[in-house]
Amino acid sequence: MAGTEISVREKQSAAQQPVFISNKLALWFAIACGLSVANVYYAQPLLDVIAGEFGIARSSVGIVITVTQACYALGLLLLVPLGDLVNRRWLIPGQMLLSVLALTIIAFAPGTGILFAGMAVAGLLAVVTQTLVAYAATMAAPSERGRIVGRVTSGVVIGILLARSAAGVLTDLAGWRSVYLFSALCLLVVALILLRLLPNEQPKGSLTYFQLLRSVILLFKEERVLRIRSLLCLFIFSAFSILWTSLVLPLSLPPLSLSHSAIGAFGLAGAAGALGATRAGRLADRGRGQLTTGVALALLLMSWLPISYTGHSLTALVVGILLLDLAVQAVHVTNQSMIFNVRPEARSRLTAAYMIFYSIGSAIGSISATSIYAYAGWSGVCWLGAGVSMIALLFWAITRRLT
Repeated sequence: MAGTEISVREKQSAAQQPVFISNKLALWFAIACGLSVANVYYAQPLLDVIAGEFGIARSSVGIVITVTQACYALGLLLLVPLGDLVNRRWLIPGQMLLSVLALTIIAFAPGTGILFAGMAVAGLLAVVTQTLVAYAATMAAPSERGRIVGRVTSGVVIGILLARSAAGVLTDLAGWRSVYLFSALCLLVVALILLRLLPNEQPKGSLTYFQLLRSVILLFKEERVLRIRSLLCLFIFSAFSILWTSLVLPLSLPPLSLSHSAIGAFGLAGAAGALGATRAGRLADRGRGQLTTGVALALLLMSWLPISYTGHSLTALVVGILLLDLAVQAVHVTNQSMIFNVRPEARSRLTAAYMIFYSIGSAIGSISATSIYAYAGWSGVCWLGAGVSMIALLFWAITRRLT
């Protein structure tokens, strides 16, 4: 009964919220998402140089990414639900400004302890990305929700990909620490812009913070579509992280021995993923979410064949990256479009519940990929990625009629 009363109060509050998001504001949401999520991925093409400077073994350097992703998952649970409780005009810029401080700490870290602490806080606060996505979905008209989510999520995709490219170029020009100083400056500027553009919100429901956190768990119990789509999220981002965490290792070693700029440039090959994200949102608006998911997961599995030829053909690697990023982002946007229709009054909590599985999958993919590479080389990594992709496709085939 208490849960029902809470739901009624929330729905009444949600009904008071305006439904409008301008193209200008959607663009700034996408930019803010890209800059924020990039903080989780800057280290991926820098693992070798970070390992060398701080004396971390190559087989264990994936822990740098794992720490960030684990704290990102914690932030999803503790911070993202706040979007359903407090005024997001202050919540969003506030988290971004705190991220500026964390990035500055990373840039000047004298040892592994401070480095890991800065990475942990940066990962925790990077979840502002998901608060922005949920806010965009709330402000969008129902018939446009998938398209708007796709547009904002495309900023996430571009941020993830350009993070690698920017990190590589800046590292070659001014060292890896300049990457985090540059990010801090960009984030500071965008935080101040959003502080001006974001509208004031009306008072929200009367939930306490602990009731809010408890309701995240209840959403898993009550919503089948959330459970199924969250597991798909875990699988696809495990595969995504398996590739991008370990790719720097074969590319930086002989016979390829590519520079950090060249390694980072491979992130540009995945820019088609941003286009796929927007298109997938439109298909979801038309009720074709399941078809989009099935086709994308088949492409994800296929992508590992050209990726496995990395040592013989960089062209094959580019083709594989295009397929993998397109597939992952198409499934991701479709997942979000489907779950946002479940509980309009709880979109921040739905995002938190769903994205926790993103972080779990990414963390598992990061640590398993570097460990497998140490023992079985690049072929072992590709078999691991293909196996996870196959599991995702089979899981979708079994559950597709349940949602």
